[in-house]
Amino acid sequence: MSPAPYLRGCFQMPAGIRSARLSLTALGIYECEINGCAIGDDVFAPGWTDYRKRVQYHSYDVTAQLRTGENVLGVTLGDGWYCGYVGWRDRQNYGERPALLAELVVTLTDGSTIVYASNESWKVRKGPILENDLLMGESYDARLEMPGWSDGGFDDSSWDSVMTLPDPGIERNLSLGPSVRSHERLRPISELRNQESRIFDFGQNFAGRVRIKVRAREGVILKIRHAEVLAQDGSPYYENLRKARATDFYICRGGEEETWEPRFTFHGFRYAEIFGLEPSHKLEIEGIVLHSEMPGIGHFSCSNPLLNQLQRNIIWGQKSNFLEVPTDCPQRDERLGWTGDAQVFVRTACFNMDVSRFFHKWMRDIRDAQGPEGAVPAFVPDPRPLQSGSGRDGGPAWSDATIICPWTIYLCYGDRKILEDHYESMKQYVTCLLNECSRDFIRCHPELDKPTCFGDWLALDGGDELSGLTPHDLIGTAFLAYDLQIMRSIAAILGNDGDAAHFEACHESVIKAFRRRFISPDGVLTSTTQTAYVLVLRFGLLPSELRPAAVRELVRNIQNRDTHIGTGFVGTPYLLEVLESSGHLDLAYQLLEQETFPSWLFPVKNGATTIWERWDGWSPEKGFQDPKMNSFNHYAYGAVGEWMVRSVAGLELDPEQPGYRRVIFCPRPGGTLTWAEAALDSPQGRVAIRWELQEDGLLVDVTIPVGVEAILDVPPGFGEHPTPLGCGQTRFLLPFQK
Repeated sequence: MSPAPYLRGCFQMPAGIRSARLSLTALGIYECEINGCAIGDDVFAPGWTDYRKRVQYHSYDVTAQLRTGENVLGVTLGDGWYCGYVGWRDRQNYGERPALLAELVVTLTDGSTIVYASNESWKVRKGPILENDLLMGESYDARLEMPGWSDGGFDDSSWDSVMTLPDPGIERNLSLGPSVRSHERLRPISELRNQESRIFDFGQNFAGRVRIKVRAREGVILKIRHAEVLAQDGSPYYENLRKARATDFYICRGGEEETWEPRFTFHGFRYAEIFGLEPSHKLEIEGIVLHSEMPGIGHFSCSNPLLNQLQRNIIWGQKSNFLEVPTDCPQRDERLGWTGDAQVFVRTACFNMDVSRFFHKWMRDIRDAQGPEGAVPAFVPDPRPLQSGSGRDGGPAWSDATIICPWTIYLCYGDRKILEDHYESMKQYVTCLLNECSRDFIRCHPELDKPTCFGDWLALDGGDELSGLTPHDLIGTAFLAYDLQIMRSIAAILGNDGDAAHFEACHESVIKAFRRRFISPDGVLTSTTQTAYVLVLRFGLLPSELRPAAVRELVRNIQNRDTHIGTGFVGTPYLLEVLESSGHLDLAYQLLEQETFPSWLFPVKNGATTIWERWDGWSPEKGFQDPKMNSFNHYAYGAVGEWMVRSVAGLELDPEQPGYRRVIFCPRPGGTLTWAEAALDSPQGRVAIRWELQEDGLLVDVTIPVGVEAILDVPPGFGEHPTPLGCGQTRFLLPFQK
């Protein structure tokens, strides 16, 4: 960990300024000031990209900040993702030190232009930020502050000259995705004091940092540690952070009240433990929530308060992990953009928040990470040195994010551009799967040289391995078929009829190969795991005459587990959908509302405020799971939110008219629920549905924007109603069938 350099550039400005625009980028992250005024409210700008290929820049209108005469541009640099700790690796993944590139373009009233750029005349020195790292934390000595350092009249004669660096030869692009920003402020709901520390509970697991106001004598050192949960003895549980120090230090300057918030770090936590406070010290603290700018657009609630808490947990998991890239978890030494987590959750993400720009940016990251043959790694950006793994195939259900995510963005937002922008990349990826990752149309074929596959990650189907018992080649071939099915649709949408025919032919070949390999002559699936049955049913891999038998086996498996889940990351997102479409809505609801381990509501019943990585991250009987991999803020299992919106509430889109140009209202009442509702600020306007069980039937209220076609899919057991529906707000009663 290293100090943050403070950079200072002075320039003279003539009178008659009409406009001024400042463009900034960094290898690392930056904060900028002009004449003592902060520029922009972006956090961790310019964001995380593959610095071997490109860096983003931000552009700001700074006309109001300039003045005639002396002006000062001050920039503080942090290590960020460029040369800090990333994942479980050591530092310096991309380079040794952060660097800045700045350009100020000023247009005068006479029409002339002045360009002022960062150059060898700038000065640099260390300041109060003694060390900074996104994973490890930040240390700040307030006694070393330099009042006025970014304004005129400041004496920088003791500062050093900057070192100029050669152009790294990478692309520079205007920032494509939404910036990370500070959003909410959380006040502690309780405080626990002991002899050594004070522990503050913010009541919510989140990604961000703390802001403190303290009054203490000069030189007092405050140590702030961050934890997600408490151990049984009431102490913060730090073991699951692994190598992440997740600790900030603040050295007080003394005297009056002082306020501090770290600038170049963040943590995943609910609890902040502060050491160094004495009884006479006064302290106020609040939690600052950080995530990428993604407006909330969706709402779901129902009559079961536990499901409502589950929905809140899903949203907070998304907030915590959609920070620059879709990370797996915000607390430990990882925070990588795992592709598998993103693709299983993307549909839920699209409902909760407007993530269109977020995924546009990340899809470009995927394209940058793609290997020369078309392979996509398991996490993106991939900070590993090129010779140690970048460009490798990430395996089925992970690297397939390069197909599934843009397709889902297209469906949810009607965004054709994301398909156009990445079509060649997707096509190259599928070609790689067929040529490099498959044999005889079987992906992850055992005869291939160590094919990558995480399996059904963390499945509870009796396997000792983390990847579960579902065969890797079954998972791989199932997702290959799914990819080809999607690519056939994308090619047709974009008018590439020849490609569409090719993908269709390959899809048929994969289906035939799958049936030869995984279906026995008597029609039995060779793997009996829940995930195996879910995949073959969801992806249409079985002949129609064999589907009833497969459904029976899936139901039997669930019932043999006392109506509990046995699936992992791969099978869980499709489980309830498959049960519903196979005529077992009642069983789907039983799983959804199951409160004992393993289930979605087991963590809720045990105090979770975000989605857990493991079904049993903690249990009363066994305590904490293996700390080597036990995040309490890991959004993948939150993919169930999709089914809650689409089937429980009944708000669905039509793939033939994407972006909710045609809305399908398809409520499926069940379980203990007496009412449910969902609303979405779609690209066409607000669409909403609410249903409530009455003595004489199902009372339904819908909201339909002007110009949107809406269709009612009446749930089984209720009478017919005219369809399609007209625009506006409509209420109707579906009577019980006699």
